[in-house]
Amino acid sequence: MHIPDGFLSPPVAIATGIASVAAIAVALNRTRASLGLRQAPIMGLTTAFVFAAQMINFPVAGGTSGHLLGGALASVVLGSPWAATLAMSTVFIIQSVLFADGGITALGANIFNMGLVGIWVGWWLLQPLQQLLGGSRNRLPLAAGIAAALSVVAASICVAIQLAISGTVGLNIALPAMVGVHILIGIGEGIITGGVLTYLVKVRPDLLPGEQPQLQKWVVPIIGVLLISGVLSLFASSWPDGLEAVAEKYGFKDKEAVAIENPTPLADYTVKGLEEQPIGTSIAGVLGSAVCFGAAFGIAQLVKPKNA
Repeated sequence: MHIPDGFLSPPVAIATGIASVAAIAVALNRTRASLGLRQAPIMGLTTAFVFAAQMINFPVAGGTSGHLLGGALASVVLGSPWAATLAMSTVFIIQSVLFADGGITALGANIFNMGLVGIWVGWWLLQPLQQLLGGSRNRLPLAAGIAAALSVVAASICVAIQLAISGTVGLNIALPAMVGVHILIGIGEGIITGGVLTYLVKVRPDLLPGEQPQLQKWVVPIIGVLLISGVLSLFASSWPDGLEAVAEKYGFKDKEAVAIENPTPLADYTVKGLEEQPIGTSIAGVLGSAVCFGAAFGIAQLVKPKNA
């Protein structure tokens, strides 16, 4: 669902960019009041995990693939949609700047769609769903999985509307096409979100809000992130993702343009000179995860209260 340069008109790109900047500014302020010592490493780890997981595209029907968005998952783990907004924005900025994944001019739209909409729809649905399912923590994975799946569909609706307003493709084409494929991708999102939270509830409840974190037991989570980004990423599906598949099918793929030349040596999640070697993807994945952890950890340290 990462929109490339060329798909959005300047007014849409500017409007979504302003909205995303405003949301990040509010998130910085709101998060400052709630962050303590425990959130900095957990926020870093959550951000690194989302980055790593997004490298793994899973196949869905019709030769299309999808990957985790992670907004709903991040909000649950961090206990705050505002903190999740900072974490997800960090992921999208690093993806765009360092890995040429998502256009520079479309960065505001990508943060708006996958970050803000993906986070807040999931967060608003989570508590009613959890209460409907019984209200216990053991029901959290199922409730969060359903909320995460629906958040993906909501984000795809926003993308379709933005494409239509930009004149890229008609809403009568974009809306059913984007929603149709992202319902399937949302199922994958829900399964992954529910699976991760099931593990945390049963094995590492200390990493969830309201518990005292056992930070000395971070070896397994860190190794897990490195394995996802450095090893499992090698098995990602090569099929086009949801937006790319829709663009190819309905003839607006050629609108993709390089609005800003990006000289990054890590484009397409590999290392320049090692494009044909699996080690290139592994190095890029591990580096990206490390940068995401460091950036999110630094943001958490920057905004936390002085007496935290």
